[in-house]
Amino acid sequence: MVFGRPKGNGSDPDMSEAQARMPSAMPTPRQPAASAAAPDAASSISAGMTIIGKFVGDGAVKVFGRIEGELQAATVTIYDGADVEGNVVAQDLTIGGRVKGTVHAVRVKLQGTAIVEGDIFHRSLSIEENARFEGSSRREDTLGDTRIGQRTAAVPPSQVVSLDGNRKFKSTDPAEDLYQPGD
Repeated sequence: MVFGRPKGNGSDPDMSEAQARMPSAMPTPRQPAASAAAPDAASSISAGMTIIGKFVGDGAVKVFGRIEGELQAATVTIYDGADVEGNVVAQDLTIGGRVKGTVHAVRVKLQGTAIVEGDIFHRSLSIEENARFEGSSRREDTLGDTRIGQRTAAVPPSQVVSLDGNRKFKSTDPAEDLYQPGD
């Protein structure tokens, strides 16, 4: 007996002796629980992707592409080469790309590649050498008291967006088309 089968199992004449000795069912690997992966999960806006409108998330958001509108999440990282035109609201915000708009965050870090045009409201602000910042900075102790990333009301159907063929998001309401040809 080899692997629980009699040697030379003659059930298939084309099967070699080595194949006959192999177990018939391979064990399947255990899948990790969904709850174990959730804390480390982050939404990502890839390079070449443009989002137009309001982007609200509960966890971490990594921006490599472009956002035109408001970005709100608990932890936001805007990487070198990324571009955000609009307001950014977060608990922890790291900027390595370009932001044009108002920033509200408990902790803000401008990396050496950051370009920020607008006002920053913060509890803690760190600016690395070579970062460019044009605007005003104001410390506000009440920023941590708000629940950033939590929606207070349901999103109306007119604000739901979809991805069109040009990899740009637009509203599902035809009267409120967010995509303009030539963008």
